[in-house]
Amino acid sequence: MQQVILSKTHGAFNVVNGLWPLLHRRSFEAVFGPKVDRWLMFTVAGLLVTNGVVQVTADGSRHGQRLAKRVGLGTAATLGLIDLIYAPGGRISRSYLADAAMEMVWVCAWLRAVAPEDSESPGRAGPSRGQVSPMVAPSGD
Repeated sequence: MQQVILSKTHGAFNVVNGLWPLLHRRSFEAVFGPKVDRWLMFTVAGLLVTNGVVQVTADGSRHGQRLAKRVGLGTAATLGLIDLIYAPGGRISRSYLADAAMEMVWVCAWLRAVAPEDSESPGRAGPSRGQVSPMVAPSGD
């Protein structure tokens, strides 16, 4: 899958999942169990929305997609690992195991994604690694 498509898709997934507890807490808690620390639920939800917006709005350049990949991998790996650590023992609802599976799908997708083809990052002067600048003549020495 192309990284640009993946960043937009994963970003939208994160925005929707972050908005859910903010817009309809009762249905979210019906699926994932009641929350004692609602401030924590709202904080995680806000961070998911923020991460998703970064992914959705990342430009298609190599630099933009590297940023989207780091945000996507970090978000999915963190959520997935927390789900796998705390759901089996009952600290959080076992329904989080379904989320863990989805987060691992995102991790795998990011690891397999095809990066954009442009050769330079914004703000980087000169040729990419492995390229010779056309302005520099080889030394005759």
